Amino acid sequence: MKKVVIFFGFFLIFYSCSVKKSPVFLKVDDFKIINIASDTIRLGANAYFNNPNDVSGNIYTNNLKVFINEADVAQVSSDVYKVPARKDFAIPLKIAIPSKRFFENTKNGILGGLFNTLMNKPVKVQLKGKLDYVVLGFKKEFIIDKTEEIIIKL
Repeated sequence: MKKVVIFFGFFLIFYSCSVKKSPVFLKVDDFKIINIASDTIRLGANAYFNNPNDVSGNIYTNNLKVFINEADVAQVSSDVYKVPARKDFAIPLKIAIPSKRFFENTKNGILGGLFNTLMNKPVKVQLKGKLDYVVLGFKKEFIIDKTEEIIIKL
């Protein structure tokens, strides 16, 4: 009987601390230009999430791509981020866009997006890819596909 009580006790503790849901992606906001150089335009942004789980973990953002006006322009980089349990949190994202991408003559016209930015008009920014969420040695991938119209403040 004692073994059954101990087993159910461990089961209850394990179940209550397990990952029931993925961190919920809320929005990408706070876009800003960090640096403009001859070869690279560096942007910063924050990706906002909510963790409904009782356990914390780590998020890796190495598989996210940035599309501006439907043209693939950059890969997102970020440090490994420690996710707090049962809280909203923001991951700072670093986006490095090669300057030549803005001046390519493509069907989608990234150059038009730059002019819209300079004129404080909305630009369609899409984050697309996978987030890796690691908890207690277990890895789970979450698909991100979020599009927002933003105004980048110079």
